[in-house]
Amino acid sequence: MEKFSAYRDPGTGIQPFLRPIPPSGSEWIATAISPIGYAIGAVKTVLLLGLALVYLVVVQGVCLVFSPIPPLHKSVTYLFTALLSRLALLLVGLYWIPVEVVQRKRGRTAPAQESWNPRAGDLIVSNWASWVEVLWLAFRFNPIFVLPVCETLEVPSPTKGASSPITRTPGRRTGTGSAAISSPSARTPTTRIPIVGFRRVSLLSMIASTGRLPISDDSITTKAETIESIRSKADRPVVVFPECTTSNGRALLRFAEVFGDVKLPVMKYKVFVMCVRYDPPTAFSPTLSHSIASNFLNPLGHIFKLASTFAPLTCSIRLLAPSESPSSGSFLLSEFLTGGTYADPLAECCAALMAQIGRVKRVGLGWEDKVSFLKLYRGKSRI
Repeated sequence: MEKFSAYRDPGTGIQPFLRPIPPSGSEWIATAISPIGYAIGAVKTVLLLGLALVYLVVVQGVCLVFSPIPPLHKSVTYLFTALLSRLALLLVGLYWIPVEVVQRKRGRTAPAQESWNPRAGDLIVSNWASWVEVLWLAFRFNPIFVLPVCETLEVPSPTKGASSPITRTPGRRTGTGSAAISSPSARTPTTRIPIVGFRRVSLLSMIASTGRLPISDDSITTKAETIESIRSKADRPVVVFPECTTSNGRALLRFAEVFGDVKLPVMKYKVFVMCVRYDPPTAFSPTLSHSIASNFLNPLGHIFKLASTFAPLTCSIRLLAPSESPSSGSFLLSEFLTGGTYADPLAECCAALMAQIGRVKRVGLGWEDKVSFLKLYRGKSRI
C-alpha cells in the first residue's frame, strides 16, 4: 500500500508492520467453505475462552494455596500452565511445532548433548511476532513475562530524507532485487525513546499485549524495574522481547536498549537466544503473526480467524546452542561488535545471533516507528 511506503525499510525493501496477505488464487474455494469454518471457529474460540477461565481460576487462584511451599507451588503451576497452553495451541490448529537446537554457522544442528534448559534467573531472548510464541514459551518453561515501559509515547516526527541503516547492516547491499527497493518518502531514523524499565505481567496479560506498543511511564502508578532487578529475584526464567512490540514476522525490528551496559560474555546468568518463524499466509491459512492489536478483546479476533481455518497451521522455532550464546565462555565479542560504541552490546549481539539462526533480515525500523505507523493506519491523531 502506497501510503505506508515510508515504513518500508530502505535497506531490505521489507515492510515489517502491515499484516501479510496471501497471494491471489483459490479465493473462491476459501469463500465457499468459510461458513463451515466460521461455525467451527466459533466453537473453538468458546473452548479457548474456557481454557483461559480455567487458567485464571486454577493457576492464579486455587494454586495459591501451595504458596507456603514454593517448590510445590512452582511444580503445580507449571503442570497446569503447560497442559492448558498446549491445549490452546492444539485448538488453534498448531498440532506440531518443529523445534531445533542449532549452531549459528550455516544453521547446523547442534550436538545431542547441547540441551536447552533455562533455569531460575536465566534470560530467554526472542523475537516477537505473535501470541503463539508466548503460549509456546509458557508450555515449555512457564517463565516470567515482562512488558517494556518507555519514557514516553510522544515520538518526534522524523523528517524525510535518506534513511540510515542500523549499526550492523541488515539485508543485502547488492543493488539488485529487494535490496534495490527504495521509497521516495523514506524517512530519517526515528529518534530512540529510552526504555526505562519493565513490568512483570501474567501470561494472559502478555497475550493481550500482543501487537501493542510499550507502556508509557506516566500511565503506571508503580515504578518500573530493570531487567537485572527482576532477574535477580526470579524463581523462573525471564523472557525478554527486545523489539518491544510485534512485527509481522518478515524481519527483526531494531532492538531497543533493554539490557544496559552488560559485560560480555555474561557470567552471572545464562542467556538463551531463540527465533520464531511463521510461514507466509495462503488462501486457506491466515498469517500467524499479529502485528496490529485489535481494539476489542485483543487478540480474540485473530484467534477466531486462526481457529476458523481447515488447513493445519505451521511455524518453526530455532534455539541457539548454549555453547554459542552470549553467556558461553567461548563467546567472541569481536565477531559481532567491530569498532564504535554500543549502549547495549548484549542486545546487539542477540539481534545478530537471532538473524543468523532464524535466517531472517534485520531492519532499521523500531517500535518508535510503529507509533507513527499506527497513527497513520488508524487515521487518528493519537493512539
